[in-house]
Amino acid sequence: MSEQIRVRFAPSPTGPFHIGGARSALFNWLLARKYKDGKLILRVEDTDRARSTKESEENIKEALKWLGLTWDEGIDVGGEYGPYRQTERLHLYQEFTDKLIAEDKAYYCYCTETEIEAEREALRAENKMPIYQGHCRNLTAEQRAQYEAEGRKPVVRFRTPENQQVMFKDLVRGQMCFESNGIGDFVIVKADGMPVYNYAVVLDDALMKISHVIRAEEHLSNTPRQVVLFEALNLPVPIFGHISLILGKDHSKMSKRHGATSVDQYRKLGYLPEALVNFLALLGWAPQDEKEIFSAEELIEAFSMDRVAKNPAVFDIDKLNWINAHYIKQAKPEKITMLAIPHLVEKGYIKGPLTDVEMAKLVSFVAVIQDHLSFAAQVVNFADIFFKDDVLIESDEARETLLDETTPAVINLFKDKLKALEVVDAKAIKPIFKVITKELKVGGQKVYMPLRVALTGQMHGPDLVGLVEVLGRDKVIKRIEETMMRVK
Repeated sequence: MSEQIRVRFAPSPTGPFHIGGARSALFNWLLARKYKDGKLILRVEDTDRARSTKESEENIKEALKWLGLTWDEGIDVGGEYGPYRQTERLHLYQEFTDKLIAEDKAYYCYCTETEIEAEREALRAENKMPIYQGHCRNLTAEQRAQYEAEGRKPVVRFRTPENQQVMFKDLVRGQMCFESNGIGDFVIVKADGMPVYNYAVVLDDALMKISHVIRAEEHLSNTPRQVVLFEALNLPVPIFGHISLILGKDHSKMSKRHGATSVDQYRKLGYLPEALVNFLALLGWAPQDEKEIFSAEELIEAFSMDRVAKNPAVFDIDKLNWINAHYIKQAKPEKITMLAIPHLVEKGYIKGPLTDVEMAKLVSFVAVIQDHLSFAAQVVNFADIFFKDDVLIESDEARETLLDETTPAVINLFKDKLKALEVVDAKAIKPIFKVITKELKVGGQKVYMPLRVALTGQMHGPDLVGLVEVLGRDKVIKRIEETMMRVK
């Protein structure tokens, strides 16, 4: 590609960083990184002063950094096309507003909100499109003076060309065409002097030399307005790509009832950033083969906009958990332990700072259960095994296992063998189970199952050898003795 790829991610800091925003940021990042001189610009669209907050902006930046989605220009980084917050660019917008008015491509509109809404209602009643009918399109100087004398504060409306086709290229949806008569004259500057989104975004994209605008499908309806503005200002129109909506598994718009919706929620639950990036990339983009696990480098290599689907993407939490479990298995136990500790503290398992010895034991325990985790918060599901000696038998079937006629002999022989070990580690523990099957002439299930239930109360779970090693000889013997006493 001959021209420089310059893409932008331009969130509004009005709340938690949504998973859909993260997917948009990722697609822009992948496109920028795919090309040697590609650039990703991060700017903030904060013209909604009532809802925009510094806290939300910081949350977005931290989430992007956590995901590894670095930017080349923008807030915190700088660049030659700043400033990168819209509220710091108002003087730039004013220059273009003056130009549009001088060229009669925009005009002052004095209609009140009440009058505008009444007009819309009347049009809807006639089954007509509720667009502005141009009341202030051709006001005389006297009429303007009269409105101003009444104390009306005008907005600025763009004079949309009539009877034209508005066309633009969309990398996902192909060539798009809209009728200008369906757009109407729209507001570009509010009465308080603040530019509206569709106006500011055009000027920002043009002045920052954005080559490709990759964003969510919900912005597709805004694009005709933006294109006519680009053309009226004689500014180059970028190439657009509108990526599909993200739906829940029931195919309704993703919401809290489908699970966590913000990046920060997934971070706090103990999902790994590389897993979330891998998962988000597959929401609406299809690789050429059946491969589903990608490193960031592999995603950059494989990604292309021509494989981004038009159809909505379904957020499948089971698939995310599967992908995250893959990355958890590969992670160091120390890393997963640190992600799990806040949840253990919250549930009361950890009540203060851990000593080095306690931390080492906890890390060893996490290593044993690591293959059973989809995300780090699930450590609490296994915490009783490590932190509590009172074993709760999970079912009647598990209790029956302990009442089997061969169980007492298995338990007693296991205790004898464990007591006889000089070093209690996995290498020494593992052969004990095979020795018991031979000496008592029972099947492996008759050995492993009662010992697991006596130790954990559960019929299935983490590696038994690893658990015995982590819990230690004294704790294991004491626990199984107490469990057997309770079931007699």
